[in-house]
Amino acid sequence: MALFVTIFWSGSALAASKRVVMFGDSITAGYGLPPSAALPRLLAERLNAEGLDVMVENAGVSGDTTAGGLSRLGWAVQGQPDLVIVALGGNDGLRGIDPAETRRNMAAIIGQLQDRDIPVLVAGMLAPPNLGKEYAAQFNPLFGQVADAADVAFYPFLLDGVAAEPSLNQADGIHPNAEGAAIIADRMADPVRALLQ
Repeated sequence: MALFVTIFWSGSALAASKRVVMFGDSITAGYGLPPSAALPRLLAERLNAEGLDVMVENAGVSGDTTAGGLSRLGWAVQGQPDLVIVALGGNDGLRGIDPAETRRNMAAIIGQLQDRDIPVLVAGMLAPPNLGKEYAAQFNPLFGQVADAADVAFYPFLLDGVAAEPSLNQADGIHPNAEGAAIIADRMADPVRALLQ
């Protein structure tokens, strides 16, 4: 299986004063969207429009779980970015993976980035309703809990304002359409800018 990690930026990559890596799954990768509508590119455009000279790398792989992310972290996040947005966990929930495993993987990802002195923003995820209240009670809080334990920044829900809104999602009801991705970028821009400044 070939993996493709694409770098998107707004303006000149060589001239950008800040470098962000968005490390995630299909939401990050821009599944079903043209490259111009992928979330990392839209986020870079928002930040640049507000006067922050930043490049946002797209380190998203469709279908990736937290275990997959942990296994590729070393080569997917290279050098010394100013911020890594960890946006994994959605596929763990879709597959009903034990939340304890997701918690361990998330903690390990954060720990490896901290060992490299890289600032981290954890983007939370919510379990699909069909998995029941008991699963959700274990899964939903874990992202905030691992962020708190590691003392890193936390964005409560990656799909805030978009999840379960048919007009903002593709036909599968899971992946944001271009309008949905734009809303996510708009909502994430302020907290990301605050961390970079």
